[in-house]
Amino acid sequence: MANATAFPDRDTIADKMANLGEGEQAYLRLVMENVKQDENLFAGLELYLNRAAAGRFLHTLKLEKAGEWLGNAAPPRLQIRLMEIAKSSHHPAYQAFRAGVVRSGGLERAYPPAR
Repeated sequence: MANATAFPDRDTIADKMANLGEGEQAYLRLVMENVKQDENLFAGLELYLNRAAAGRFLHTLKLEKAGEWLGNAAPPRLQIRLMEIAKSSHHPAYQAFRAGVVRSGGLERAYPPAR
């Protein structure tokens, strides 16, 4: 019997992140609901960012919007890891994605600063 966590694969996640229409957003929200899919989600996100970094043209606005959407849509358990991936490279693709994640405020909502 195949391992249930092998679906969706990282290529599918990366493709969904690259297009990010309404259908892709709904699909990714379903993936984020299942804790067993977290590793696949992050592997796909890293592939998406690596593809963007290797591309001939850098779509910074698209990367920022993807980061902002993901920061807003991701549940609290994913926020720290999301920020770690966004900070894992100094490449402009990662910086644009990180700008969107920061703008979403997801990390602050998940872990409010102590007062």
